Amino acid sequence: MRQDEIWDVEAAENYDTPGTGVFAPEVLTPMVDRLAELAGGGRALEFAIGTGRVAVPLAERGVPVAGIELSRPMIAQLREKVDEATVPVVVGDMATATAPGEHTLVYLVYNTISNLLTQAEQVECFRNAARHLVPGGRFVVELGVPDLRTLPPGQRATVWHTEDGYIGLDTYDVLNQHLVSHHFRFGEGRQARLFRSPHRYIWPAEMDLMAQLAGFELESRHADWAGAEFTGESDSHVSVYRLPPAADRA
Repeated sequence: MRQDEIWDVEAAENYDTPGTGVFAPEVLTPMVDRLAELAGGGRALEFAIGTGRVAVPLAERGVPVAGIELSRPMIAQLREKVDEATVPVVVGDMATATAPGEHTLVYLVYNTISNLLTQAEQVECFRNAARHLVPGGRFVVELGVPDLRTLPPGQRATVWHTEDGYIGLDTYDVLNQHLVSHHFRFGEGRQARLFRSPHRYIWPAEMDLMAQLAGFELESRHADWAGAEFTGESDSHVSVYRLPPAADRA
């Protein structure tokens, strides 16, 4: 399935979970704090802005925010929160679409770069971020670390979360660095609802090379938005890449 088919009306309507999960204050507050700091008083652009989970509170902090988003139903959910004047959005692919203006910050959160299913598309995403940034501007990517150490030899799937009424598991194609996330939701009956999304996972060192090809330098990498140390045991990272200042690019 294409990404615009995956993120359809049903997915968009079920995406927001106000106050819980990825919408919980303890998740959003350190993220918004850090992004506002990195914007440095300039304009921010969110790739795959979705329903505005991050962009809306960031705009409420006084940071001018725009977005690029492939899914029209996700944009429709965003429009129920803020209008086009408050958070303008360009419909398109984050690897190729262009938003007007110059920005001090481009950001891409919650593993979304892995929705691009080829290495070439992921490299183009970095290049697209660079095209939108002023000299010295930053590109921030939040991404999970591939969890292949938990994959037993000869098996293709791992369960990464279970709770009442929900099971999350990933199936892997390690040859092509692909995985499919499966989200099973069920109640008292015998039937379950399944949502699936394909991804191409990226190793941190591979992502650093993608950044280098687009003209970025790695400025920092932490295990979370609060600045915890990134170690070999970390299951995710927040990586900040920066374009050289104008004097360095001359």
